[in-house]
Amino acid sequence: MTSPESDAPSPLRPLRLLHLDAHLAVIDKPAGLLVHRTALDAHEEDAALQRLRDQLGQPVWPVHRLDRGTSGVLVFALSADIASVLGQALAERLTAKRYLALVRGWPAADAGVIDHPLARDPELPSAGQPHLEAQTAWTCLRRLELPVSTDARFATTRLAVLACEPVQGRRHQIRRHLKHLAHPIVGDANHGKGPLNRALAAHFGRQRLWLHAERLTLTHPVSGEALTLEAPPGEEWAPFLGPQPKRSA
Repeated sequence: MTSPESDAPSPLRPLRLLHLDAHLAVIDKPAGLLVHRTALDAHEEDAALQRLRDQLGQPVWPVHRLDRGTSGVLVFALSADIASVLGQALAERLTAKRYLALVRGWPAADAGVIDHPLARDPELPSAGQPHLEAQTAWTCLRRLELPVSTDARFATTRLAVLACEPVQGRRHQIRRHLKHLAHPIVGDANHGKGPLNRALAAHFGRQRLWLHAERLTLTHPVSGEALTLEAPPGEEWAPFLGPQPKRSA
C-alpha cells in the first residue's frame, strides 16, 4: 500500500493571488506551507512570506496567521503602516472569517455557538494560565458516512462538514473549540484522534489538516471599500462538498 500523499506544496509553483493592489496582496495559501520561517521549523526554508516577496519583487508583511496545515485566504500588507492598521482592525473584531472543517462524528444539532474560554498558549498546560474569552459559531453543512472502519466498534465512520465563524482569533481557536465539542478536525495531530487520522489518511490517500479559510471580509484600509476575499476549497474537498468551481490560474 502506498503512503498517503503529503500536502507539502511545491516551491516552484507560484502562489495564487486572490487580490492585489498598491496596499494589499491576498493569497490562497496551500495546506502545508508555513506563513513565515520560524525557529520551530528551523529545517524548513519555504514559507508564504518569502515566496510572495520573491513573486512580487517587494517586501510584504503578514496581517494575520494561518496554521501550517490550514489552507485558504491569507492577507499580506505591502507596507508596515498598512499591516498595523489591519492588525488593529483584527484586534477590534472589525473583520469576519469563515472556515470549513471536516470533523469526526455527526453533531446533534444543525448549528450552534461554542462559548468556551481558551488558555492563552495551547502549547502549555491550561492550569495556571489566563483563560481568554472565545466564541465560535458553527453550522453543519453536510453529514457523511464512509464505508471504512476507524474504530473496532463500528463498521463505518461518520464525518461532518462544518462552516465555522470565530468571533476572536485565539491561537488554534477553531481546532480547540471543535475538540471541546467532541468533534475534532480530521487530520489534527494536536487536538484530534490519531487512529482516526491515520485510517482516514490511508483511505483518502492524502494526509492533511482538513481546515480551510474560505472567506475573509474586511474594510480596505485606504479606500474604505468593503472587501470579501474568497478561496474556494480545493479539489480534495469534492468528496465532502461536491464539485467546486474551477480555480483560475
